[in-house]
Amino acid sequence: MSSMPTTRPRARERAYPAEETHPPHEGDSMGELLAEVASDVQHLAHQEVELAKAEMREEASKAGQAAGMFGGAGFAGYMVALFLLLAAVFGLANLMDIGWAALIVTGGWALIGAVLFLVGRMRMRSVSPKPTKTVETLREDAEWARHPTR
Repeated sequence: MSSMPTTRPRARERAYPAEETHPPHEGDSMGELLAEVASDVQHLAHQEVELAKAEMREEASKAGQAAGMFGGAGFAGYMVALFLLLAAVFGLANLMDIGWAALIVTGGWALIGAVLFLVGRMRMRSVSPKPTKTVETLREDAEWARHPTR
């Protein structure tokens, strides 16, 4: 093992290798120096935007993979529920005819669906598509703009 610490380069250093800079000449005018500074700032801003884009692409890729995993988990959960329902039907079939057992399990799920529908409809009625807080603050802003001293 070596005693030298190993450090990973920062993302900026990996994405944008250090560029060669030229020291200012003694004869450069103030305008030339300001133009060079403005150019450097513009170049730095461009590099920052490119780095942000690269990071966003990487994060979007990770998010897409995670969403795919959630989709797979949802399908697996659906399959578990399906087989549990089949097990309930076959379990009840030991006590009664299989048709009646299937009807009882279906009725249970119909009842659960109806309750969920009613609760969802009740909550949906309380949803207002109009952004009331935003409208109120816009009215206040307009009133202030008309009479800024009040």
